[in-house]
Amino acid sequence: MKPLGNLPSLDAVVAELGKLPGIGPKSATALGYHLVSLPTERVKRLAQLLEVLPDKIVHCSVCGMLTETDPCAFCLSPSRDRSIVCVVEESLDALSIEKSGAFTGVFHVLGGTLSPLDGVGPAQLRIKELLERLKSDEIKEVILATNPSVEGEATASFLRTLIADLETGIELSRFARGLPIGGDLVYTDGETLALAIQTRKPMENQ
Repeated sequence: MKPLGNLPSLDAVVAELGKLPGIGPKSATALGYHLVSLPTERVKRLAQLLEVLPDKIVHCSVCGMLTETDPCAFCLSPSRDRSIVCVVEESLDALSIEKSGAFTGVFHVLGGTLSPLDGVGPAQLRIKELLERLKSDEIKEVILATNPSVEGEATASFLRTLIADLETGIELSRFARGLPIGGDLVYTDGETLALAIQTRKPMENQ
């Protein structure tokens, strides 16, 4: 990213902002200049919040969801249907599904998708933890709700094989109508997600 001039401190902030997903050079520069135009107390408050963020936010030891309490609120809630587990890539995907109002089961966050070119294999995802959870007689259905991308479909296919090998009789399903190929759950509206959940289709176990 091109330096802004004799402003090395601001240059460093802009460079870090530019590493965030969806933030290009122009957006990073605009955000950097906006930050330095804010009242000092607001900037310091933001800095304080960011500083403690890694210590405040943890992954739920049960489902992998980002949370400030462990287990998370979803895992602790007595109203959730624990017979259905919805497997997602990231916590944001789970929150998008939750906002649709069409799902009342529990979640399992993988922490990404299989991507050999990026060095992400089964060991880098929470797949082992998922398989351990599925040994419970309580679970009757698993919704493989990875994104309809190349990586998401490959991950769902891989999980389908592993779960079938468990021979637990768990029903496997996949979101159906409404989700475009290559889409992202985080950017899908609630009505479309609700339709996809309600019309989910069984997956072959073999």
